[in-house]
Amino acid sequence: MLQYHSLLVNTVNVLSHRLSSGHSCEGLLCSIRRETHREGGFLLMANQKFFKSLLVLVFALFLSLPTMAQRDFSNVDIVANHVAGSFYYLQGAGGNIGLSIGDDGVVMIDDQFAPLTDKILEAIRELNDGEIRFVINTHVHPDHTGGNENLGNMGILILARDEVRVRLSASQPESALPVLTYSDAITIHLNGEEVYAFPVPPAHTDGDTFIHFRDSDVIHAGDVFRTTAFPVIDTNNGGTLDGTLSALGVLIGTAGPDTKIVPGHGEVSSRMDVMGFRDMILDVRSKVAPMVERGLSYEEVASANPTSAYSARYGDSERFLRAVYSELGGLD
Repeated sequence: MLQYHSLLVNTVNVLSHRLSSGHSCEGLLCSIRRETHREGGFLLMANQKFFKSLLVLVFALFLSLPTMAQRDFSNVDIVANHVAGSFYYLQGAGGNIGLSIGDDGVVMIDDQFAPLTDKILEAIRELNDGEIRFVINTHVHPDHTGGNENLGNMGILILARDEVRVRLSASQPESALPVLTYSDAITIHLNGEEVYAFPVPPAHTDGDTFIHFRDSDVIHAGDVFRTTAFPVIDTNNGGTLDGTLSALGVLIGTAGPDTKIVPGHGEVSSRMDVMGFRDMILDVRSKVAPMVERGLSYEEVASANPTSAYSARYGDSERFLRAVYSELGGLD
């Protein structure tokens, strides 16, 4: 029975991430998203109808698991980019991987998906043949932590916030879990670089970390900041709109005019880019708030299209707009 419970939890976690990380929300998925968003958690079953819907969904996902497990990564290329000083980042499939490289070895930020580990290690060896000393997870999502188990089995020390270990432990083996966790800032001194990792308020998730490579003046911001889409606020993993704004404020305050900022997804940016991203969120929130106060439904708010000025750049706004509406007190 415990095995079936574990499968249910893991399957729901997969769905939770898929809904919160860029996939459109249609049909049954959308109705369940609305129900759980209103209740504030994925496993809160408000009524029998919702429970039945969840069972149908879990069954459908169960049937699709082989397909998900067989995703083809063979055509994914891992591309290395130099940013500044000792800092590089890798692009492939999943979140941007940060690297501090030097005579003392490698500090790695995130590790994408497990099937890509060999390609990622090869790309790192082309830059530096030293030992990978540490991996820091910026947050819990599998496109950033999927390689943990492979790297953990190699004896590489994995670091993350306490919250990340707790959430990963629900679905991952011991070797995939962070060995060293923290609730306050930590500093790694390697390659003549201060690697300063510090927690931020619950934003994209409740376990987000920024990592400032102080000597190279580069900040890896994880998925709190991205250049490819509207903010993803994963309420199922503790993310919040207010926390996103607070965390972006921290990022702006930490960065200088010449600081390079590596987003979780997208291209290297500047402090001004982050300010524009935050201002977009504030603008959308300012348009949605009075509509919520008037008691408008989500459908009515969406029809008003408060994100229209930004859709050409950021794409589909449904999940972001729904998160804004919900956190402002919308009842739909």
